[in-house]
Amino acid sequence: MEEILRQALSILRATWKYRRLGMLVAWVVGAIAAGIVVRMPDRYEASARIFVDTQSILKPLMSGLTVQPNVEQQVMMLSRTLISRPNVEKLIRMADLDLKIQGKREQEALIDELMRTLAIQSLGRDNLYTIAYRDTDPAKAQRVVQALVSIFVESSLGDKRQDSDSALKFIDEQIRNYEKKLEDAENRLKDFKLRNVELNTGEGRSGIDKLSELTNVLNSSKLALREAENSRDALRRQIIGEEPVLLPESSSSDSGISLPEIDGRLDVQKRNLDNLLQRYTDQHPDVIGARRLIKDIEEQKRQELLARKKFAAANPGASVSNNPVYQQLKVSLAESEANVASLRARVSEYETRYKRTTDMLKSQPQLEAEYTQLNRDYDIHKKNYEQLVTRREAAELSGDLESAGSGADFRLIDPPRASSKPVAPNRLLLLPGGLVLALAAGLFVAFAASQVRPVFFDGKTLREATGLPLLGTVSLLPNPARKQKERASLKRFLIATIGLVFAYGLGIAALFLLTQRAA
Repeated sequence: MEEILRQALSILRATWKYRRLGMLVAWVVGAIAAGIVVRMPDRYEASARIFVDTQSILKPLMSGLTVQPNVEQQVMMLSRTLISRPNVEKLIRMADLDLKIQGKREQEALIDELMRTLAIQSLGRDNLYTIAYRDTDPAKAQRVVQALVSIFVESSLGDKRQDSDSALKFIDEQIRNYEKKLEDAENRLKDFKLRNVELNTGEGRSGIDKLSELTNVLNSSKLALREAENSRDALRRQIIGEEPVLLPESSSSDSGISLPEIDGRLDVQKRNLDNLLQRYTDQHPDVIGARRLIKDIEEQKRQELLARKKFAAANPGASVSNNPVYQQLKVSLAESEANVASLRARVSEYETRYKRTTDMLKSQPQLEAEYTQLNRDYDIHKKNYEQLVTRREAAELSGDLESAGSGADFRLIDPPRASSKPVAPNRLLLLPGGLVLALAAGLFVAFAASQVRPVFFDGKTLREATGLPLLGTVSLLPNPARKQKERASLKRFLIATIGLVFAYGLGIAALFLLTQRAA
């Protein structure tokens, strides 16, 4: 610690040795700094305040129907990117700053200066923005701020309209593309359905359901065919058994002769009697009535057979074919044959359909997979198409909403106005800074001189600096004349220092008085 203090003391003593040079430099730097501060041109500031109203009553009303952009974020981004080169070039033309530009270099210098000096500040979260610019000409500063305010408002509206038009153009192009895709998908579905008509079972039925239905219909048709064949065979047997009825000598008993009309009624009544006997006794009126009706039908049959015998005896040469019962049976047989043929054709047709459906079911999984793929592609294209149409409507509503001025409302709170008094430079602050700079420059020059031409005040410092052995030291005894000379030198230094400070103080006081008088 003692060594550090000794070195610091040595540096101070060496610097003090060159105090006159330092003071001279301080006066020169102080005069130059004061001259620069005084000759600096006055700069006037023009400013304007803009309020961006992003709240609109239409916004909640149109929620869900239109695209609601983040207007606050857009305005904030616009304020940060407003001072760009294209906008500054436009500002130069609007404010007539290019009238005195002689060449490309001056134009580039002006653009760089404007981009450096223009200022847009956001005042908190209230969407208040301040646009400011400083220049030596207050009218020029006001024109620049007015042009920048116009660009700020127009850029926002122009970007919104441009974004809406670009979005609508892109959506319309995509809609046309999807319309073409939908047409192609519909044509593929149509061609597939035409090639595979049998797959269109309708009512949501599958091929298995159709095959099951065909199986049931085929079985029913086969059953109907067997019934018709049995009926036909029965008629044939009846015709064969009917011929002897017309020959008196063919039978002596009436019990084995068949009359279909009467025998059918008789069988029905006998079955009815059996059912009644299962529920009632023989003395029940219904049972008695049924037995009486059976006797009447048997008597009718006996009378009919007797009439036929009489007819055969009276007309021995009559042909069997003239028998009306026989003729009726022949007609019934012909109808039965026609019915059997019709049923056979039906069974054959259903068997063909059954075979075709069975063959189709073998390839149906592949066809269904292809149909599902076609449907999936069509559904995807249709869904995207409907969404695009919906969004186009939303985009058009959004554009109409922006045209109605419901997005962001720019309100000019304070119009562009230039200050009547210069706002820069602040000479009351710069002059003390110049004094501090002058004193610092003088101190630095004295210190540098002491390092260039060092002075040693003790033997130890000399020995450390040279690295040579020190044989001894010779002391200087101060006399009255030398002391008086040193005191005079110190007095002159103090007078010069005080004079420098006083001169700056006087200048600051005069500048303060002038400022107050101008106010």
